[in-house]
Amino acid sequence: MTSNAQKLDTWIRHDFKQINTQLEELYNSLDTPDDIAGVGKALKTQLTNEGSSLLKALLDEGNTDQGFDRGFDLLGNVGFFMAACRRHEIDELKTPELVPSLQVASALSLQLGASLGVVPRFASAHLETHNKAIAGSYKSFTELDDEALFLEYNTRGVFAFIRASEALLHVLPLGVSHAVTYDLLLTAETALNDVVVNNQALFEKLDTDRFFYNVRPYYKPHKVGLREYRGANAGDFAGINVIDLLLGLCRADDPYYSQLLVDKFLFMRPDDQLILRDCMRRESLLDRFLTVLDEGHGDKQWYQNNVTQFIKVCEAHGETAQQHHHLLIKKFIEVPADKANLSEQADLTASGPPLPVMLKGLKRLCDLRSAADVDGIGSRYADFDRLRKSIN
Repeated sequence: MTSNAQKLDTWIRHDFKQINTQLEELYNSLDTPDDIAGVGKALKTQLTNEGSSLLKALLDEGNTDQGFDRGFDLLGNVGFFMAACRRHEIDELKTPELVPSLQVASALSLQLGASLGVVPRFASAHLETHNKAIAGSYKSFTELDDEALFLEYNTRGVFAFIRASEALLHVLPLGVSHAVTYDLLLTAETALNDVVVNNQALFEKLDTDRFFYNVRPYYKPHKVGLREYRGANAGDFAGINVIDLLLGLCRADDPYYSQLLVDKFLFMRPDDQLILRDCMRRESLLDRFLTVLDEGHGDKQWYQNNVTQFIKVCEAHGETAQQHHHLLIKKFIEVPADKANLSEQADLTASGPPLPVMLKGLKRLCDLRSAADVDGIGSRYADFDRLRKSIN
């Protein structure tokens, strides 16, 4: 890491977090905590002046390439700064005098994003799977306890999904009739049950208003250069889609689902992109079980053992989807947005569309992952029902 990159990293880990925390406390004291125009002008100026000075030194330095990992980490730091500026409404309309600071950040972000093959803004990996802790402290936007809670439980959930996806990937070369396939499917179920436990803990422990007003806004869409990029999403990693595809709950040839994959590819690290692309061409375990059933193996003990465990994995994955949609999204996004009459606000969601549009899309995805008995969405309900009926 160059000296200038190190200075930026140190600032992001310390002063940057402190400034954001002070601003959040100011916002939280307002009667309407979403109306932040004109609040904390001195702190916003400090944030942009300090950040842009550090970023200009990096841009002037020129070649910042010291390998993918360091380049990706630097992109995250630049992205944190830009996301914080967006959160504090530092833009052409609200604070035009501070906007030149963003031009430097955009130039550096575009350079890094293009060279790394990812979006030129921070992604969820920067706060979850690739967020290095130093002396017990990892990077975050603020020092708020609720942000720490949100990040830590999200990170646990992401790694649990990854464990499940890796177990399913190992099934591919073994086949659905192998004795060890049962063990791998059991591992996947256990990992998905860990997601369920994490989701429940997040539901019970995270403060709704603190998340909605003081954590969520850092994930808003924002412009880099001339283009607006959607916000980072906790699902921007390959594992959860690997599970969708290998279980057969979702299909790569479904226009709705394939569009989701296309939209998220550049929000993932390139190694994740390769894993997901490979899975898109694989036969799902569901289709393989249906084939061996058609071949007359339904009465074999290996089939009974493995298909029973396979269905348990699918049910566990469906439960995580139900939790996310009916517990987490409802409690932390839908209810507070309705309460504050913000449901139609254009920039409410990280993904960009208005909240009703986002909720409709999430409901469809939830139904697919749950193999729900819903017509017109490509659900595998009938196929799973056939497998269930084949169990003695």
